[in-house]
Amino acid sequence: MGADFEKEGRELVERLEEWGYVKSPAVKAAFLKVPREQFVPEDVRRSAYNDAPLPIGHGQTISAPSMIAIMLEEADLKPGENVLEIGAGCGYNAALLSEIVGPDRVVSVERIPALAELARANLAACEYRVEVVVGDGTLGYPPRAPYDCVIATAGAPRIPKPWKEQTKVGGRIVAPVGRSRLNQVLVTARRVSESKWEFKEGTACAFVPLIGAEGWRG
Repeated sequence: MGADFEKEGRELVERLEEWGYVKSPAVKAAFLKVPREQFVPEDVRRSAYNDAPLPIGHGQTISAPSMIAIMLEEADLKPGENVLEIGAGCGYNAALLSEIVGPDRVVSVERIPALAELARANLAACEYRVEVVVGDGTLGYPPRAPYDCVIATAGAPRIPKPWKEQTKVGGRIVAPVGRSRLNQVLVTARRVSESKWEFKEGTACAFVPLIGAEGWRG
């Protein structure tokens, strides 16, 4: 007998709400809509709705749902906003972002070509219109700047300067930042004027390292 993924998805969202990770109607609706099982490899599909990170190949992971929820709530996204995601992975997070801000509003940069292809395929199969590009995410993506939000799914030694330059006044950056490749703190940075930023540190976390010219060296 196969798994009832729809039921498991509802139960996961109920737990995330109960634990205080999912707070807003927009984030809740996105989690209920996006079929997480369609974005994870076949061999871990039965674990799709566990609150745990899962391997997606190439040394990368899909984050635990609770961590994703924390980041989405911090991002405070609104319909119609332009979002830059750093690290497409399997495409799941980009699908959630697209549910919140709308089609053709999300661009995701992935440094591993095979994962970019996987993300494109998964997103297309679930009918999400998200642009996935191969490149150095630490440099942002100038062609579609400026952004209302930059959200990173890899741990940075610091917030890269290009991300700041490509963020609108009133926009924000949500990223794991830390001096170690292994441990970070979730940082939310808001651009309050052309020259001023406000920074808030949140939960401790552990993401794969952000590799690139403005991140960790590969």
